[in-house]
Amino acid sequence: MRLALCQFNPLVGDLRGNGALLLADCQRAAASGADLVVAPELALWGYPARDLLLRPSLRQLQGDVLDQLASALPAGLGLLLGIAEPISDGNQPDLSNAAALVDAGRWQVVARKQLLPSYDVFDERRYFRSGSGPCLLELERQGRRWRLGLTLCEDLWVEERIAGPRLAGADPIAALQPLKPDLLLNLSASPFSQGKAALRQQLAGAAARRLDCPVVYVNQVGGNDELVFDGASFVVDASGAICQQLPCSQTALAYWDGGLSPAGAQAPLPPPAVLPGPEEQLFRALVLGVADYARKCGFQRALLGLSGGIDSALVAVIACAALGPGALQALLMPSPYSSSGSRSDAEALAARLGFGQQTVAITALMGAFADALTPALGAPPAGLTAENLQSRIRGTLLMALANQGGQLLLSTGNKSELAVGYCTLYGDMNGGLAVIGDLYKTTVFQLCAWLDSDGARACRRDLGLPEAGDLIGAAIRLKPPSAELHPGQRDSDSLPDYAQLDRLLQAYIEQHRRPEDLGPELEGMDPALAQRVYGLLRRAEFKRRQAAPVLKVGPRAFGSGWRMPIAAGP
Repeated sequence: MRLALCQFNPLVGDLRGNGALLLADCQRAAASGADLVVAPELALWGYPARDLLLRPSLRQLQGDVLDQLASALPAGLGLLLGIAEPISDGNQPDLSNAAALVDAGRWQVVARKQLLPSYDVFDERRYFRSGSGPCLLELERQGRRWRLGLTLCEDLWVEERIAGPRLAGADPIAALQPLKPDLLLNLSASPFSQGKAALRQQLAGAAARRLDCPVVYVNQVGGNDELVFDGASFVVDASGAICQQLPCSQTALAYWDGGLSPAGAQAPLPPPAVLPGPEEQLFRALVLGVADYARKCGFQRALLGLSGGIDSALVAVIACAALGPGALQALLMPSPYSSSGSRSDAEALAARLGFGQQTVAITALMGAFADALTPALGAPPAGLTAENLQSRIRGTLLMALANQGGQLLLSTGNKSELAVGYCTLYGDMNGGLAVIGDLYKTTVFQLCAWLDSDGARACRRDLGLPEAGDLIGAAIRLKPPSAELHPGQRDSDSLPDYAQLDRLLQAYIEQHRRPEDLGPELEGMDPALAQRVYGLLRRAEFKRRQAAPVLKVGPRAFGSGWRMPIAAGP
């Protein structure tokens, strides 16, 4: 039996369009001798469909699209895909997160997801009921009856020694053990975060060894709002060794025989791909997130404010890789406090990458705002008020250009700044997408150093970026971070060293710690500093609630996976 792994990029809610993409892949798979195409979880809907799942018209449309697939599928080919199965007993939720088999002119539900995540960015218990297992599909192919174990995404995440505490409920892998499947198939929509691709492979390897059979893992790919799905689908053999690997952050249709086909029945398969290193995985996920957010929201061009600093430089590189330099425009907005080096660094970056840039100085606007506000304030704006005015002037200019040109404004703030409120509402926080809002400042430094290294050359070439020389440049990478809002300003005037700050923030954000219960890895940290950073994190919640969507690339990002109250006790 030849399997086709369909790692495709759906548009959420476009059931007809997603069905057409699946059918095209099925036709290609049939031409390559495939017997069964395996598509991701909720493939027709795209994941996460959120409250679109509640629309009766879309539920009806799903049935129509499945009927069309059943009638159009090439003869002899089966399609296994994720759907939302309606339940008509009058109770809520009234859906199952299910897998359907389209085969021989009809379709039927063959499995239901048993473990429903409602943590981090997931909210499946809002829409779905848990299925009961085990889920085994018997399928006749190549003169043999195959016993296929079926799981959906979270159903595979049951190994606490690998992934930590698991969801309460059934162990779908244990339930399949006495049934002795020939193969385990997992249909997934698993968002990217750093290190997650390797973790999925470890979980699949553990399941393969428990069931003594290969495991086929098929993941969604593409950016859907703030979530980025990296694909990276794979097959492991019964020992847990990788025998097929699909690329990261790209659509793909790949095949796997695994010795299951008669000898010589099919053309030999190429050797499996190799997962790239962590920096490349991260960079490709960010590029995909920007590309799909723009494309799926109808933007063809993007705009950003370019300061000559490292954050806006990294966002510019990501945007050029995602959209092409011809689709990116930058605005330089120098003030009396902007250094000549910052302006020349920004101009040099634009020249290296080939995107357009314009300059609008804000000195006169700063004076006009000061004159207008002085009577109401009783004195010219000063201190933080004057600094925030500069940021808000720049934010207004950027929004005006974006409105006039129909461009997507990219916000350039990093996670460290968002965490402690070192950002200005209606100023530098303006934008339609916060590209690096889930990257700590130390990660920004690391990613930019990798981009300028020899190890990034092949990736840069593949994504259409200049292959030779620096992209970011040492002048940008090595300068002390500064917002340049008053003479001689440095981030270190207001914030602790980023290495210290980010260690504290990771403990507070990702480990749910408080200053009084920091772990041994933070032993020796100044208690006053720990308390101060914690207070800044809490007080900035009202700002984050109004921020642009943040591309999630880490274990806990600000956005749908961060559900903190604004008004709360200590």
